[in-house]
Amino acid sequence: MSEASLVDQLKDKGTQSQAFEVLINTYKERLYWHIRRIVLDHDDADDVLQNTFIKVYKNIDGFKGDSKLFSWMYRIATNEALSFLKVKSKKLGISNEELQNHIVDNLRADVYFEGEEIQLKLQKAIAELPEKQKLVFNMRYFEELKYEEISKILDTSVGALKASYHLAAKKIEAFLKSD
Repeated sequence: MSEASLVDQLKDKGTQSQAFEVLINTYKERLYWHIRRIVLDHDDADDVLQNTFIKVYKNIDGFKGDSKLFSWMYRIATNEALSFLKVKSKKLGISNEELQNHIVDNLRADVYFEGEEIQLKLQKAIAELPEKQKLVFNMRYFEELKYEEISKILDTSVGALKASYHLAAKKIEAFLKSD
């Protein structure tokens, strides 16, 4: 099914629930991993994914088609994940950076984390990055998105994204060499 026809079906009350099921089945895994790379915890990622799909469902009529549906949903998922982290850090009375470090430290105990020591070290290095560099690095390195797609999702120029990615890669490389 083409993206345009899926959007039409999502906006049509008669076909909306079936189309939404198709949407979820098509995008849930990619969105889950995108969110998981931001919040790191499996249960938190599931919660944010659910909130993302609720927002998509409630706001589909506002989707104008200026970007791909996928880009629009990624932007919602990114904003939901970042908002979730802000709320969680506020509840715990710690900074966002402290929360990220706490979550990374707890990854070893996460039954859903299947990484080895080097992957844990990489996650620690990524957690040290500023928010924008972290997002760009994850989308480019793990999700293999093109800079043009990331540009639409984050509403940033391609040049700025390339610079952010380059800086992130250098910082990660330095972190990995430091131990």
